[in-house]
Amino acid sequence: MDARTRRGAGLLTDLRPLRHSADYRRVWTGQTISNVGAQMTIVATGYQVYRLTESSFAVGLIGLSSLLPLVAGGLYGGALVDAYDRRAVALWSALGLWVCSIAFLVQALLGNESVGLLYVLVAVQSAMFAVNNPARGAMLPRLLPPELLPAANALGMAAFTLGFSVGALGGGAVIAWHGIEAAYAVDVVTFTASLYALVRLPAMPPPSGAPSVPGLRSVVDGLVFLRRAPNVRATFVVDIVAMVLAQPRALMPALALSVFASSASTLGLLQAAPALGSFAAFLVSGWVSGVRRQGLAVLVAVAVYGAAVAVAGFAATGAAGLLWLCVGCIAVSGGADMVSSAFRSTILQTAAPDELRGRMQGIFTLVVAGGPRLGDFLIGSLAAGMGEAGAMVVGGSLCVVLVAVLAWRQPGFRAYDAREPTP
Repeated sequence: MDARTRRGAGLLTDLRPLRHSADYRRVWTGQTISNVGAQMTIVATGYQVYRLTESSFAVGLIGLSSLLPLVAGGLYGGALVDAYDRRAVALWSALGLWVCSIAFLVQALLGNESVGLLYVLVAVQSAMFAVNNPARGAMLPRLLPPELLPAANALGMAAFTLGFSVGALGGGAVIAWHGIEAAYAVDVVTFTASLYALVRLPAMPPPSGAPSVPGLRSVVDGLVFLRRAPNVRATFVVDIVAMVLAQPRALMPALALSVFASSASTLGLLQAAPALGSFAAFLVSGWVSGVRRQGLAVLVAVAVYGAAVAVAGFAATGAAGLLWLCVGCIAVSGGADMVSSAFRSTILQTAAPDELRGRMQGIFTLVVAGGPRLGDFLIGSLAAGMGEAGAMVVGGSLCVVLVAVLAWRQPGFRAYDAREPTP
């Protein structure tokens, strides 16, 4: 390996993973395209619930309705990934997600006014996602060498954030133009790109030492490993702190339609702000491949995330001139989250053994997807008592404080060295 490879590609985006593997390139492209439609569905669902109820609490319940399926699906889905062909698990669960997208479209076309039905669809979709995401994460080290994983994880966040940016902005515009039905329809069409990429992948049989049948014992084995893996565990804890306490997405409809007294287009702008910030950070993310103190990098990034959300709360007073300050701060939080996610994913993929990688990815999915949903419920509840601005200030400030406590209590995580990955 030459010096340039060891250091990474410099400041600008490191695109080596896309050049290294055609399979990875197809997966990344398909995921980027399908994320556009997926984010349109998220915007449309929040918009539909708020229009039916005029309640941020009801929008927060979208997250709570998906929490139990994420817990069950994340834990058991990870065991499925370790026991069966990872490509097959990813493909079948992706087909389940596509059926959910079709169901969202059908209910909108039929003029559904039942919030309960929307919660049920979100729950089923979350269960499918909780199986699909661990499979995708566990496949990545089979497609790329370890030294390319930080760059690949940054690219993965870019796929999400690019889709989020276009999907959130486009979702607001499409809803304003032709209603929620059009937004749901885009999701159905774009998801086919992800399915195509999975179909083209080679078989990925389970590693030696993996459980032959997924069951309670294999789930417990994964949890036992996590108990004796403080560095891997710390990546989960720090993300829970950020996403449960300082995730403002459930407040976006109220911020757009009530606080700033604007329209669906402003909702799309607010929804897109974290992804825009994340994508901006991605454009200068070439340096991530050269960072050795990855645990410290995670702690700093999450502290910046919490501080940015708190300042966004101060900006959310309702004054029209402060809308752009609020959007800017939320964008900064998205950039910090991209950096944190790239390093957390890399620590997990390099420190966890291959035969446990699916179960660790399952817990990772539970944390990164379940945390924000629990956060939706918490911040929606706080907003009901102290207003949207107060909820963001309190949540962001608590995030910064608890990250400082974690840094003090976990010196081993602060000193984690990518050259010697230890769980």
